[in-house]
Amino acid sequence: MLFFYIALLVLIVIAQIKIFTKAGKPGIAAIVPIWNLVVLCEICGKSPVWVVLLCIPIVNFICILILLNDLSTVSGKGSGFTLGLIFLGPIFFLILGFGSAQYIGPPAAPTAA
Repeated sequence: MLFFYIALLVLIVIAQIKIFTKAGKPGIAAIVPIWNLVVLCEICGKSPVWVVLLCIPIVNFICILILLNDLSTVSGKGSGFTLGLIFLGPIFFLILGFGSAQYIGPPAAPTAA
């Protein structure tokens, strides 16, 4: 069972490395504990302050859901893919990393006219 768990973690890290490089970020950031969250927030178009929010119980659950939704959005995927990331995360992270998904970037902030 331990071998299965470690293999799953290694697959997730490899998928994150691929996702980060698709977004133009350093892939090594997927291995470094806090840095990977900072880079994930940058990819999703969120402020690095969100890393602090991820340390607060209950708030972190909501923030993770928002980040997963934003990750699927910046990859050109829809809400169905977000549900896949939530419920079958390892599989959908691999699909996102090794599939045909391209990083399109966060939506532009509306400009004041």
